[in-house]
Formats: sequence, structure tokens, C-alpha cells
Amino acid sequence: MVAGELTGTRMGLLIQRCTENLLHMLILLETVGTFAFMSYALVYETGNLVNLPDKRIGFYNFCLWNDTAAELQCLDNKQLQAMGISLSEIALARVCVYSCLVFILFHLVFVLTVNCTGQREGWKIICIIPLIKMIVLSAGLGMFLLQTSQWIHPSDFTGGFLALLGTLALLLLQILTATVYLSWVKYTHMYKSHLNEEALPTKI
Repeated sequence: MVAGELTGTRMGLLIQRCTENLLHMLILLETVGTFAFMSYALVYETGNLVNLPDKRIGFYNFCLWNDTAAELQCLDNKQLQAMGISLSEIALARVCVYSCLVFILFHLVFVLTVNCTGQREGWKIICIIPLIKMIVLSAGLGMFLLQTSQWIHPSDFTGGFLALLGTLALLLLQILTATVYLSWVKYTHMYKSHLNEEALPTKI
């Protein structure tokens, strides 16, 4: 009877340990994926959301096809203002989006630290930071699209834009994973407390 209870307890602890390791690995992979997507969109694609032979529009480029010259013409700030584009909003959108890349890099280091040290309290921060980054990235992307939507058709978007959408999806998954982990920790703590109470000798 006692041996059976010990086996059940060990099995339960093994399952808990495997679940914890799985969640740690999942949040790490999601964070690495987020960094990869952001690096692709902002470094490899140089922030271009539309990168076509006849159009290139991004956080640092605004180039349209010139029929007269038969080539792609990049517009300067004065020309953008004449077209009704707010340079201040474009600059703010740029700051929001590119700051997320820096935050994600530091967040990756923080996740690695939490996973290596086993600090469960750090998971509360892991849950909050992706939410902040998601809001900032969405705000920056929204401001940029609001200013440039007149010249962009939905079918024009290329890899840079898709990578940013992938980043938002992974940030959401990070929030869900961290929430599940915190709920799991709360449950296991209650379960262990219950086992300890049962293990205490009963007074006669």
C-alpha cells in the first residue's frame, strides 16, 4: 500500500517536472522565433513592408514607380509631406517598431536567465513584457499603415510585413504560455500542500 503511494507520488512529481521543462522550452522557442521574425523584417528586409519591382514602401523607404523615367523613384521628406504624409507619425511608428527589436533581444536574455536559474517569480515579468511589446508594435505598425494605406494594396505586402504579423502571433503565444505556466505553478503548489497535509500523522 505504502509502496503504491510512493510510486504514485514519484510519477506525479515526474509528470510535473516534465510539464515544467516543456513550458520552459516552449517559451524559449517562442522568444527565439519572435527575435528571428523581427530581425528578418527590420534588418534583412530593412523595414520594407512592400518590396516589389515597381514599389518599395517601408519605415525608411517610400519609392513609387515613375512612368516617365521608367524606374523606381524614392521620395524625400518634402515630397512625402506634399502627399499628406505626417513625418512625425512615421518617425513615431519607426521608434515603436524598432524599439521592440531591442526589447525582444533583452527579453530573450531574461528568459534564458529565468530558465537557467529556475526563478518562477520571473514568469510574471515574462507574461507582462510580451503584452507591452505587442501593444507597442501594434501601435507602431498601425500608425505607419494609417499614413501609407492610400498607396498600399493588401496584395502588395511582402515578407517584411508577414514577419511582423508572425511576431505579433508569437507574442500572443508567449502571453498564453506564461499564463498557463503561472496557473500550473499555482495548481502544483496547492497539490503539494494537500499531499503534505495528508502525510502529517493524525492525532488519536
